[in-house]
Amino acid sequence: MINAPILDAPQASAPPSIYQLRSNMQSSEVVDRGIAVQASFSSICAIEYLKSHNIDPEVIKRVLLHPELRRKGRH
Repeated sequence: MINAPILDAPQASAPPSIYQLRSNMQSSEVVDRGIAVQASFSSICAIEYLKSHNIDPEVIKRVLLHPELRRKGRH
C-alpha cells in the first residue's frame, strides 16, 4: 500500500481506515457494479454478485449496509 501524507492526518468524522487508497481498480469496479445491482434489483442479488467476484465479506457489508461509509466515487 502506498503511504500518503494525507492518510496520516487525523480524521474527526470517521476512522482513518475508511480513507485507505484503493489498491485494486478491478475490485473497485466490481463493487461499483454491486452497488448498482443493489439499487436496481435487491440487496440479496448484490451480495451474491459481490461474493461471486470474491469481494471480502467486510467490504460487502460496509458498502451495502452503510452507504455513508462508502468511499466517494462514481456510484
